[in-house]
Amino acid sequence: MINFTVGPVQSDKETLAIGKEQVPYFRTSEFSALMKENESILKNLFDCTEDSRAVFMTGSGTASMEAGIMNFFGKNDKVLVVNGGSFGHRLVELCALHELSYEEITLNYGEELTKEKLYSYEGKGFTGMALQLCETSTGVLYDMNMVGEFCKKNNIFLFVDAVSGFLADKFSMKNMNVNAAITGSQKALALPPGLSIIMMDQKAVERVQNANVKCMYFDLKDCLKNMERGQTPFTPAVSVLIQLNEKLKRIMKNGGVAEQNKIIAERAEYFRKQIAGLPFKMFVPQSYASNCVTALDATQCKLNAKEIFEKVKNEYKIWICPNAGDMAEKVFRVGHIGTISKKQIDKLVKALKKILA
Repeated sequence: MINFTVGPVQSDKETLAIGKEQVPYFRTSEFSALMKENESILKNLFDCTEDSRAVFMTGSGTASMEAGIMNFFGKNDKVLVVNGGSFGHRLVELCALHELSYEEITLNYGEELTKEKLYSYEGKGFTGMALQLCETSTGVLYDMNMVGEFCKKNNIFLFVDAVSGFLADKFSMKNMNVNAAITGSQKALALPPGLSIIMMDQKAVERVQNANVKCMYFDLKDCLKNMERGQTPFTPAVSVLIQLNEKLKRIMKNGGVAEQNKIIAERAEYFRKQIAGLPFKMFVPQSYASNCVTALDATQCKLNAKEIFEKVKNEYKIWICPNAGDMAEKVFRVGHIGTISKKQIDKLVKALKKILA
């Protein structure tokens, strides 16, 4: 099977070689050094201040999403949440679950977050904001420079879910005034699932230290304390963290985050050009489309999006991304992250052409 989903994605041979090894014991000085090295390199890739801190959660991106909501916001906060798709809706659900005072900016699927819409919430007492870098369910890339400027101007703490967008789209915690951000191992890092990462500036660390979290596993105070010695409170995803270390060092050796952005952007552009003659249209205009995924509107095709997904999977042994709910039969998605070659993209395009013919 060829995998064009947005997670888990295809890993390269170096990562796979580490994954087949026996998992070592981790309460050692060697593993602590590896963890501190992971944190140091990730600071570079997130482009955050040197006094920023990382914690490593054994859980999917949603684990870090919930941990962030629990630790960064409390009863005295009023949180502004962008709800533009499945993952924005998940942030809303988490705010409601943890009984936060919040208000949501509700966007239609595929709609851009404009300055006019965002600034209509200025001066309304918000102390926090949460949103995705890119809304993976639709392929929308939010203008994080605009959002960061809004939060800086209004003294709002900014928490960003960059699970899918990290390394695929331009992202700088310093330049975009982001206080905390998360990503996951199974996205552009192209590792197995099971690990998510939370990067925090000093404002975020201070919020964590002052938080009253009624949970053992998601109390980030304990995670920060353990990371001082390069460890986690509980058994981590040891093998994935070792794979992460090798991958991070290789990314830095091969041009860093800028080169990763370039590779994924070129891959997205190549795919979009190859399908130009097919009866699809991009669900999101190119001007604010993420590089990590292309969402395609299939409503002009004889087959619906769900049928296209099934045929590509069953007849051509290729995974693409289906959608759920209202978009299940209208939109499917093609991911551009992971270890994907032009030859594999050509194979997918050829399959789509045959199906539609």
